[in-house]
Amino acid sequence: MTELNTAFDAFSPHRLRPMLYSTEVKETAKRLFLRRCKAKEIQAQLNLPNIRIVYYWIRQGGWEDMLSDEEPLTAVGRRITLILDKQTTLTKGDLDELDRLTSVRERLLKQSAKPVPAPIGDQQAEAGPPREGRRRERGERADKGGGKREKKIKNDVSGLTEVDFLDKFIGSMYGYQKELFAAKQNPLACRIRNILKSRQVGLTYYFAGEAFMDAVLTGDNQIFLSASRAQSEIFRSYIIQFAQQWFGLELTGNPIQLSNGAELRFLSTNSSTAQGHHGHVYVDEYFWIRDFEKLNTVASAMATHKKWRKTYFSTPSAVTHQAYPFWSGEGFRNSKRGKKLAADWPKDKAIAQGTLCPDGQWRKIITIDDAIAGGCNLFDLAQLQLEYDEDKFEQLFRCKFIDSTMSAFTLSDLERCYSDLALWADYDPDDARPYGNSPVWLGYDPSRTRDDATCVVIAPPLEPGAKFRILEKHSWRGHSFTYQAAQIKKLTERFNVQHIGIDTTGIGYGVFDLVRDFYPRATSIHYSLETKNALVLKAQDTIQGSRIEWDAGWTDIAQAFLTIKRGTTNSGQVTYSASRTDATGHADVAWAVMHALQNEPLNTNKQRRSRYTLSGSNSNGPTKKAAATQTSTRAHASVFVRIPGTGAHREHRAISRHLCQRRRAPVHAASVAPGIGQAVARKRTPRRHSGLQAQLAAA
Repeated sequence: MTELNTAFDAFSPHRLRPMLYSTEVKETAKRLFLRRCKAKEIQAQLNLPNIRIVYYWIRQGGWEDMLSDEEPLTAVGRRITLILDKQTTLTKGDLDELDRLTSVRERLLKQSAKPVPAPIGDQQAEAGPPREGRRRERGERADKGGGKREKKIKNDVSGLTEVDFLDKFIGSMYGYQKELFAAKQNPLACRIRNILKSRQVGLTYYFAGEAFMDAVLTGDNQIFLSASRAQSEIFRSYIIQFAQQWFGLELTGNPIQLSNGAELRFLSTNSSTAQGHHGHVYVDEYFWIRDFEKLNTVASAMATHKKWRKTYFSTPSAVTHQAYPFWSGEGFRNSKRGKKLAADWPKDKAIAQGTLCPDGQWRKIITIDDAIAGGCNLFDLAQLQLEYDEDKFEQLFRCKFIDSTMSAFTLSDLERCYSDLALWADYDPDDARPYGNSPVWLGYDPSRTRDDATCVVIAPPLEPGAKFRILEKHSWRGHSFTYQAAQIKKLTERFNVQHIGIDTTGIGYGVFDLVRDFYPRATSIHYSLETKNALVLKAQDTIQGSRIEWDAGWTDIAQAFLTIKRGTTNSGQVTYSASRTDATGHADVAWAVMHALQNEPLNTNKQRRSRYTLSGSNSNGPTKKAAATQTSTRAHASVFVRIPGTGAHREHRAISRHLCQRRRAPVHAASVAPGIGQAVARKRTPRRHSGLQAQLAAA
């Protein structure tokens, strides 16, 4: 109304050119207005020279006061009839509006046809008086309290309409999100949507809202597929948040089953039960999912019927990923049918704007620049360009694929390390002691200029054949040494920490000095060419051997390892780097993992040396069975002794072969009773002593 008054004030009668119109023209304009025609449509039908005279008639005649309030269904039906009654040929805009109105009318009819559940009190009244005896007494007690309460319907969404979502969801969309919503309404483009996106542009948030709205209005099932259970729960948390904040509804259950019959399922890609369901499918971060071809087969099976949609969206990884031919359309274009349509394949510029491709997929690229142009003001582009190196920025925010040809780690090896955090029964992140008293190793990569300080918690294998597991990862940006050291101290209180590897090449020494106050055994890692090569080689051995795993939803770990590239120094020596300088690394999570793995020797098959020392005591210590080994004639040439408390870098001292050694007093084996004789005891495997252990080594 305010807008209309402004228009009237701007176009007052004295500004209009004097022109006389017949009473028939005015009455025709009035009838059209009361039929909900727009002022522009009235002008076009009556061939009026200017739209301002229509606004003048509306004000002078008080036509707006003659309009009566209508129900949404009535208003939609009247608008459809009005468009169809046009004598001229319908334009593209009219056809699009007609298509949207038809869909809205169908949804409103479905909702109005659903029976409203009768109150329990009315049902009891129709059934007649209660039975005699004990049931009457119960009814009397209920009447004293005001009657029985009406049973609350679980996840009741029967009262929600499309109008309820206009301001809450549709009205708050950014420009690029509106394009995705329009593609969903288009019957030609909605079957398969394939979106390549920048990081943190809110697509997970948007698709959660879109699926929730669709489930409420249509009753269709919605299925969310993610790399891990924890990642799929992000969709569920968003939907629960929408229902609570927008409509005050509390949704429960997993899967969430709405009152209209729609089911919202949140599955991980390793779920064997995923194939038994059907509905609209959403696949999150599919460029970081292992065995994508198998996943795509499962997703296609769940959305076989023509009414179901499939939506894929992800940040790019490497061109060697199985999903790359799916995105580029290479598989279709190499087929017999696709070769005929190869000339019609859209260019990259058209795909960036969103277009329907010959293989039936609607593809679109959303970069950080597109998000900013679409109204998203959550980014500081200049600051982000300072925080990330050029290659990583182009990959994460400009949707450029990683060139993995020079990478020290391959994507296929990294994919074999994916796991699901929900499958680790011995780890509970909500517990005060998440991993009990089992040992863990910490790796810390300090914060450099504009980078994150990263700390990871790794569980070493407790038995032969087991794997390392990355339990937790933490990032701290813009905090002091004291704060970061305090966070590491909290980790030592929650876990049984047996190793902390800290990079002390530069500013990390400040944190290292503070950590030593409460954890004296912290290991300093000073970067050099040899140290860096040793760290990368150890990580390559662990990853290529599939001896480490982490949650598949942590895509930043694989991204970090892929950015570490092989190179050469000026002298021709091999080195590895992932940053702006050669001395430090920018792949923070990857280097932190390597700092933790540094505690394991390169030769994992070699049995570690004992930490026992020489002593004059003859007290018996615990005896352990050792594997029988064959020794050569040179085995007694020298003896190496290791002092407890010394670091791994300390060389063992060799005892001269000519040094006269005091023979130990005979010690009986633990499994042999005293008095049996020394000859029997000597036949057993050498014993470990609490104060003495001599290890033979070849000269």
